[in-house]
Amino acid sequence: MKIKFFKKNRNSFLNKIYKLEIYFCIITLWSCSEQLMLSEEAYILDNITIIDPIDGLQKNKQVVIENGTISLILDNENKNFFREKKVYNGYGKYLIPGLWDAHVHFSFNKHFTYSMHKLFLAYGVTSVRDTGGPMGIVAKIKDSSNVNPMTYPNVFYAGPLIDGSPSVYNNSSPSFPLLSIENKSSKDLESNTLEILSKEVDFLKAYEMLNEEQLFVLTEIGRRKGLNVTGHIPLSMNLYSAVKAGLNGMEHLRNIELSVAQNSKELLLERKLMLKNPDRLEGSKLRASIHQKQRMSSIESMDDNELERAAQFLAKNNVWQTPTLILYRNYATKSFKDSIFISSLDQLPQIVKEGWRIEIDKTDTIINNNSIRYSNWMFNIVKKLHQHSVPFMAGTDTPIGYLIPGISLHRELELLVKCGFSNLEAIQTATINPALYFGLENKLGRIKEGFQADMVILNENPLEKISNTKTIQAVIKSGNFLSRKYLDSLMLKDKAVSVN
Repeated sequence: MKIKFFKKNRNSFLNKIYKLEIYFCIITLWSCSEQLMLSEEAYILDNITIIDPIDGLQKNKQVVIENGTISLILDNENKNFFREKKVYNGYGKYLIPGLWDAHVHFSFNKHFTYSMHKLFLAYGVTSVRDTGGPMGIVAKIKDSSNVNPMTYPNVFYAGPLIDGSPSVYNNSSPSFPLLSIENKSSKDLESNTLEILSKEVDFLKAYEMLNEEQLFVLTEIGRRKGLNVTGHIPLSMNLYSAVKAGLNGMEHLRNIELSVAQNSKELLLERKLMLKNPDRLEGSKLRASIHQKQRMSSIESMDDNELERAAQFLAKNNVWQTPTLILYRNYATKSFKDSIFISSLDQLPQIVKEGWRIEIDKTDTIINNNSIRYSNWMFNIVKKLHQHSVPFMAGTDTPIGYLIPGISLHRELELLVKCGFSNLEAIQTATINPALYFGLENKLGRIKEGFQADMVILNENPLEKISNTKTIQAVIKSGNFLSRKYLDSLMLKDKAVSVN
């Protein structure tokens, strides 16, 4: 009886297990069939190697793009599921997220404003952060991006530079076009900033001629509205007071040297006297006179202990750095005089090309030693801050300094690697890091299911050599596959090729 009872219960138990297995198989097959029901517009990148900025390299993957997003990432053995779908052969290719240039100025050159987006896409830059320009211009660019997300980079903008008085970029010369709004008082600043906010800007940009009270007012508005405030350390302040006031981003490392000099307190007092501006200089000339008097002397008298303190302070307060190393390296070495660079001007609109060539021809080839020393100093500071885990974004300042949109970003990544960033860390500065800055880390900057399909297909592995980010085979913008032929057309004036 005991044996029969055991057999009976054993058979009952096995029957239940069998039924459960069938049930789970049905559920699994139903789930898979639901997953694999793709829209007509869906397509697949087959047998491609993913380089995600967080998870790193992943070989032999299938990436399904659908409705502008990455809908599925599967191992390559699942390819038979998609026999009837459009498939791009990714064998031997590398897939990275679309790149960011986190410091651009669409409005700096009015002849370039409405064509810069083409070169960004041609070089795999699918998102940009405009760090200062008249609202009417940059808002129009952002509107174009929103209306045409498949053929424009994503645009995030600050509106005009929020400056004190006298303002620097006040249309006083072609080198200082109207990029800023002047604020003679804190009351003016509050009123003007609230007007800027009504245009739904993505962040705020503080500039050098602000006084301490004005920066406090600006950052308090930013806090209330949940917006980052980046910029230059105002000349009326030092690094510590500006960050404590709420400045949570720094562009070009601007004026950090004044706070790490052995005589930084004396320099601050000297600046405050100069800012009284008894000679009534224009903003650009007043700023230049202060830089000429203090910048190089500060570098020469840099206090290593103060630099260590500053690095720890910036890391603790998570102050984002966008150093634009390529801008200063370009000025220092005058690489824009090279024949290779001159030939690359053919990518530009004719009026821009002619204007740049005239200006470059007038520039001598004499290398300024101070410019080289300042550029080298920047490299050392970036290396130091990176060692302390200060957060970085890659940006260029294009089109200032004859920096061609798109290609300059790749050169910036190369310089970051020279400063001690690993290749993957450099890629992070132009992918996931800017997304983190804007709180979009769950939407942009990675190769992951559910993320916006902004990606770049490369012929060579950028983890082996960072310059391989330039070996672009195709760009995917909001799911739209832009072939090499189409990308080439974006670099040629008055040529048009339909998007594939």
